[in-house]
Order: sequence, then C-alpha cells, then structure tokens
Amino acid sequence: MLDFITWNVDPVAFSIGSLQIRWYGILWAVGIFGAYLIQVKLYKNEHCPDDWTDKLFTYMVLGVIIGARLGHCWFYEWHEAAALGLQPVHFLGMTFNYRNPYIEHPLELLKIWQGGLSSHGGAIGLITAAIILSKKHFHTGINWIFDRLVIGVCVTATCIRFGNLMNSEIYGVPTDMPWGFLFVRNGDTLPCHPTQIYEMLYCIVAFIVTWLLYWKAKAYQRHGLIFGVFLEIIFFTRFCLEFIKLDQESFEQNMFLNMGQWLSLPFIIWGIYLIVNALRLPPDTATPVWLTAPQQNSKNKKEKK
Repeated sequence: MLDFITWNVDPVAFSIGSLQIRWYGILWAVGIFGAYLIQVKLYKNEHCPDDWTDKLFTYMVLGVIIGARLGHCWFYEWHEAAALGLQPVHFLGMTFNYRNPYIEHPLELLKIWQGGLSSHGGAIGLITAAIILSKKHFHTGINWIFDRLVIGVCVTATCIRFGNLMNSEIYGVPTDMPWGFLFVRNGDTLPCHPTQIYEMLYCIVAFIVTWLLYWKAKAYQRHGLIFGVFLEIIFFTRFCLEFIKLDQESFEQNMFLNMGQWLSLPFIIWGIYLIVNALRLPPDTATPVWLTAPQQNSKNKKEKK
C-alpha cells in the first residue's frame, strides 16, 4: 500500500495558440452551468415567471465573479512593503508595514485569468447581487432567493475545489496519512492533507442535505432555513478545516485565527440566526404573489368592463 499519492497534474487542459485553457476555468464554467440547471428545475417546480432564471443567472454570475476577485485582492494580497519594493506607510503616528499592490495598480484587478478568487468574496458578491435582484425584479427578499440558490451553489463550490486540486493550490499541512498528496509541481518533499478533496466532500454533503430539505421536507416554506443550514455546513466545516491548511499569505502566520476563519465567523453566526428564526415562525403556505398577481389583474379588468 502506498504511503501517499503523487500528484503532478498539468493545470492546463489545452492550448489554442498562446491562449491556455486551464482546468480551473473549465470547472468554474461547469459549476456555474450546473447551478443554473438546478435553478431552472426549482423555479419550474414553483411556477415562477419564465424570465426569472435568466435574470438570476446574469446577476449571480456577475456577483460571484466580481465579489470573488475583489475579495481575494482585498483580503489576501497584503504583503510586506519591502517585498513589493515599497516603503511602509506612516499614518497618525502608526506604521503599516504591509501594502496591497492592487491599491497601487487597480487596473490589475481586471486580470482574472492570472488567478486569485476568494470564496468568501464570492459569497459577499452573491449576497449583494441577491439584494439588488430582489429589490429590482423579484420582490421576494434574499432568503427566498438563497433558499433555492444555495442548492446549486453547492455544485459550483464542488467544481471550484476540484479546480484548486488541479492547480495544486490551497492545501493542508504535511501528513503521514496514506491519502496524503505529494504536490510535485510545487516542489514539495512531504505529502500534505488534500484539503481541496475534504472541501469537495462537505460541499457534496451540503448539496445532498439542502436538496432533501427542499424536495422532501419542503423546507423552502420556512424562509431562510435551507440557507441557514447551508451556511453552517459550508462555513463551520471551513472554519474547522483551516486549522490543518497552510496559510495562503505570510501575514497570516502570527494571527490567532487565519483570514479564512475570521471571514467564516459572520456567516456561521448568520446561519444560526436564520435557522432559529425559521424554526420559530410557522411555515409559509400562502400562494406566491407571482401566481396571484395574474388572477388579480384579470379580475380588475373584468370589473372595469
């Protein structure tokens, strides 16, 4: 039996001239498309307006990509000023030894193909997009949107973590467990925890749980319940898993909790609140407004005649 697994996969799936198509990008696309198909199924089940899935797709794709990019560049791209060839910042008697190159060169934010996306930033982007979508088009509240959206998000998140594995990035500390991965492309000499696979597994668990809550328990009638359960599974397990993950940036070395854990805490608290609040209130069995509106409009036309 092998003591570890040697991992030396080329992150480039294929090339078109000088353009490299990476597995990471392909898996992002597959994950987003998978989430879209799930939303189509759920919205058809509830007889939502035909154009809702297209609106949702547009808002959510923009939200997650913009949020993930901005989140990574703001949360994880702080480096020692000397390493960037810059001077520390002196402000109000304090010295800041870390600088963010994206503040100095904001146009670099657009270079998504160079890598750098944050799951927490993506979550914030999705929430922002859902707020705008609800106010402008759906008028349902973000809990209604997320109770359905997160089922597909589980699929997208699974694909993204698979993409991290194909990139040989964001993995754990050295381990002597037989399923440890030796990431050859990074020059590692010790096998490490394949935390990308661990995260894929809890995303799959989250998908199964939220799917069953929707179809078997009709938990969508308790606004925020499916969303809250999703937040607990994803971000509580993420919080725990960070203890065996390597720090992504050097500034995290002296932190009591790393950046991923600090960013997970608000989502964990929010998830607990959503679950408690959803179980405290009776289920909403009223006919959705988009089903009653056409009937009401027809009634008004008859009265005018």
